Amino acid sequence: MGIKDRRTKILLTLVLMSDDKSSPVSFTQDICDVYDLTLNRKTRTTFSDLEKEGLITPKGTEEIPAYSLTDNGYNDIALNFPVFRFSKEKWDGIFRILSYEIPEKKRELRDKLRREVASWGLGPWHRSFWLTPHPIIPTLRRLISEKEEEQYVQAFESNHVFGDRELLIEKVWGKKKLEAQYRALFKKWHQILSKDQDKVSKMKQVVTGYVEILKIDPGLPKQLIGENWIGYEAVNLFREIRDILLTPSK
Repeated sequence: MGIKDRRTKILLTLVLMSDDKSSPVSFTQDICDVYDLTLNRKTRTTFSDLEKEGLITPKGTEEIPAYSLTDNGYNDIALNFPVFRFSKEKWDGIFRILSYEIPEKKRELRDKLRREVASWGLGPWHRSFWLTPHPIIPTLRRLISEKEEEQYVQAFESNHVFGDRELLIEKVWGKKKLEAQYRALFKKWHQILSKDQDKVSKMKQVVTGYVEILKIDPGLPKQLIGENWIGYEAVNLFREIRDILLTPSK
């Protein structure tokens, strides 16, 4: 599925295999195969760590572990995959603006910061100015507090007072390009379903393609992206395919 971190795999599995954040998911062999997980000692230790952190709640047995995602767990995965956030919470109407001017001689520091905030739904507004509707300021403060990069970073919160919002969304987040990528994904899913393969293999390919686009979707709220955004269609289509190929264990 294109993700190496075991912790992220588990949390993402719980989101994608459940219709809501609280319904439990059993980590059967099929689900483990689809999401590139092995029920070995390291995976079970990760389950235990996530449980201790209050991110998941156990529901199953030792043989077939099952877990449900807590509110904290959902918030954790939404930081790396912001596309999930506004399906569960209401946007407060506030934009967050991040600015950092890190000297060229500090390129490694600049690249490190860019990698750390890359999944926060940020889009380039102007040079060195990044925009997001997500409440990332507290996380940003914890990330850079008392570190070298703190001196180069400024963050603001603002309402959109006036101006063409559609133009802003296209300029910052490239809505049309993302829509085209979703349409290409739908075609790919159709091709996968037409293959003469077992259901688990098909589902694994479906998930891999979906995760790739979830990584880049900024997760804009309906107030910005509209009620008929193609990403919502993708959610419903993914669930239909999932229920055909791999019915989630409750």
